[in-house]
Amino acid sequence: MLLVAVNALVGGTLGQERTVLPLLAEKVFHLDEYTSALTYILAFGLAKAVTNYFAGTFSDRYGRKPVLVAGWLIALPVPVLLIYGPSWGWIVAANVVLGFSQGLTWSTTVMMKMDLVGPERRGLAMGLNEAAGYLGVAGTALATGYVAATFGLRPGPFLLGAAFIAVGLGLSVLTIRETHHHAKAEAAAHVPVHAGSQAGLSNRSVFTLTSFRDRSLSSVSQAGMVNNLNDGLAWGLFPVLFAAAGLSIERVGILAAAYPAVWGAGQLVTGALSDRTGRKPLIAGGMLVQALALGMVAFGNDFRSWLAAAVLLGAGTAMVYPTLLAAIGDVAHPEWRARSVGIYRLWRDGGFAVGALLSGLIADAYGIPAAVLTVAGLTALSGFIVVIRMRPADHISSRPTG
Repeated sequence: MLLVAVNALVGGTLGQERTVLPLLAEKVFHLDEYTSALTYILAFGLAKAVTNYFAGTFSDRYGRKPVLVAGWLIALPVPVLLIYGPSWGWIVAANVVLGFSQGLTWSTTVMMKMDLVGPERRGLAMGLNEAAGYLGVAGTALATGYVAATFGLRPGPFLLGAAFIAVGLGLSVLTIRETHHHAKAEAAAHVPVHAGSQAGLSNRSVFTLTSFRDRSLSSVSQAGMVNNLNDGLAWGLFPVLFAAAGLSIERVGILAAAYPAVWGAGQLVTGALSDRTGRKPLIAGGMLVQALALGMVAFGNDFRSWLAAAVLLGAGTAMVYPTLLAAIGDVAHPEWRARSVGIYRLWRDGGFAVGALLSGLIADAYGIPAAVLTVAGLTALSGFIVVIRMRPADHISSRPTG
């Protein structure tokens, strides 16, 4: 539960940007082109993606807790850069630093929960972890919308982030205990899911297995990437779309919060549900639900239609998010599970960068609705890839026998 609380603070640190930064780009720094305005998401996604990979490697080598604490220490300058940055380059730099921090802190809380719970409750644990993180994102996005409307876009919203970082660092240093020994104990009794998932693999072998060779791991990696591709779109362009339609900052904040709120709360159900029904139906179905929701955003034109789309998008994402992480844990051997999680998260959070670049280019050329429809098509395609390629019962065969 301490790790759940810490990850809520990790999410809150990210949530300080969800409502405010797209408006800051437009109103304070006067960035006219969507591609330029989305550079902060591109920078964040690339930094977080790369750091996820090293988080897994460092956690296996040095333990989980030192990596978690390092992530919080790296986050310390982020609110200062966001508050005092005199040019857009400073905001982009803040997001590079934030990406490094999030890659270490969020990845490590995932690994530590996997260490603690064992295979039969892995979906539940991932649901709790991701629910806490994204409810933190949602709550902070909503709060910063009201703070910005009352006190301005800077500095008020980012003072919340500074408080979250201070509390998260304190909890991680003083209360969190190392969990790496739990993974080692599980590895001693682990039965591989199938040939090729045995212990003793090199970093290169784990990378190719997770990214390409294993049917389930590679299906999960591509679905995670596309999921965050559409999240990058939602983060960067939805507030601009809603504000351009004449919605107030408060209503933009509500819409920016509704999507991660449903996403966060829904994972309390979907993570545990995947332990019983299997991972594949929820992953494939969730991607298709997200595609439908994005289509609703593209064709919507008022607060009520966009709110319905945001709720549906959150529900689809809730079906997918903890289930993808649990699916990695089902197949990966405990000895290299942290590395496999890091590689999956590299691909997944690389979706932020791809989404920012792709949606920005399309929005500049054809408008935001065209960008949203393009991403909706990619999301549907990803769901069909899961249907065709992913094995159906890895979560069953990963459980210990005897």
